[in-house]
Amino acid sequence: MLRKLEVCCKIYSFDGYINMEEERQKKNKTETLHELREAVQNNPQLLREPIIKNMVQMIEINVFRALPRPQPGVGGENDDETFHDPQYEHVSLIHDLFVNFLESQAFHPNTMKKYVDTSFITQLINLLNSHDEREREIVKTVLHRIYGKFLGLRGFIRKSINNIFLEFAYEDDSFNGVGELLEILGSIINGFAVPIKAEHKLFLSKVLIPLHKSRRYTSFQPHLSYCIVQFVEKESASTMLVVGSMLRVWPITNTAKEIMFLSEIEEILDVCEPHEFLNICEPLFQRLALCMKSQHFQVAERALYYWNNEYVVSLIEENIRMVMPIVFMSLYEAAKTHWSATIVMLVCNVLKTLMEMDQELFDNLAQLLMDDKNEPMDAQRTVLDAMNRAETMNNLNNPQSQMM
Repeated sequence: MLRKLEVCCKIYSFDGYINMEEERQKKNKTETLHELREAVQNNPQLLREPIIKNMVQMIEINVFRALPRPQPGVGGENDDETFHDPQYEHVSLIHDLFVNFLESQAFHPNTMKKYVDTSFITQLINLLNSHDEREREIVKTVLHRIYGKFLGLRGFIRKSINNIFLEFAYEDDSFNGVGELLEILGSIINGFAVPIKAEHKLFLSKVLIPLHKSRRYTSFQPHLSYCIVQFVEKESASTMLVVGSMLRVWPITNTAKEIMFLSEIEEILDVCEPHEFLNICEPLFQRLALCMKSQHFQVAERALYYWNNEYVVSLIEENIRMVMPIVFMSLYEAAKTHWSATIVMLVCNVLKTLMEMDQELFDNLAQLLMDDKNEPMDAQRTVLDAMNRAETMNNLNNPQSQMM
């Protein structure tokens, strides 16, 4: 086995054909790596101290390297073409070998801690900056396994992630593996004990929340959202901090990001305690009121879909006397002027829901609007007008429906 490990320590170029002998050696290395992986899986008793030492050295020689960069116009930030590292065939087999070892019966943290130390972790995390997302995915798995097996390294791993996020949020946002680190972090936060420690609260406020300002937010939004929701679920008092911070950096001119903000806030509301909802209600629905009458179809639709969420609607109903005066005018304007029949119909449904929640308040707001605009209006008329307008717009957009 030592001989096989020695064979795998040699690095080969994958940039193109060199000569027949070199190609034969590369193929031999590939076959040897497969054999080593099978040996780790099927014969863990072979993994004694000298073997483990040489295996870790072989891993370090192969994977801790200068990461290749894509050529201009290939796999760049604004390029749809995916970058594939030429060395990935060997690199992936070595990562896979290491994962199998970490999960084998031969693995003992006390034996391995002399090899897997803070220097090893630092170099491993740096691999998450790879431009090849396949390597980032497998490195994420390796790092996650190490976090679970090496209790003494957990604090260092969290600190290293913290430092990368700080640099990404405040200095240089070029790091490629933020999504993968957030995915690991999500499972770490899931294991936090309640009440949340002060250091973790600080991490939320100083590191995670500022990531919402990143121009690359859309690339890691699902993982960031999951981490944020985990925090809010474990520490309800953080709801106002999170939502308030997002409202202050609302992406008014970036509709794709705005839709993601709306989705993330709805996920937060799903785990929001009623008393915390009261604290964010006014500023949140001031923003939602603007979104519901947005001329961008998807923004308006996403905001109006909040009313399809039963738990959110129950929170609204408990605070209807605060919510309805904020959103009523925006809904009325959207019903009267929005270009989309779909949005007008969604607005109509929301108006009917508000009317059912508090008929008296709805009538009063309609009366105030009538006085202000000097228009004859009542609650039923407001909804009926919206429905008639939506139907008319549908008929205009679908002339064949009028012939049916």
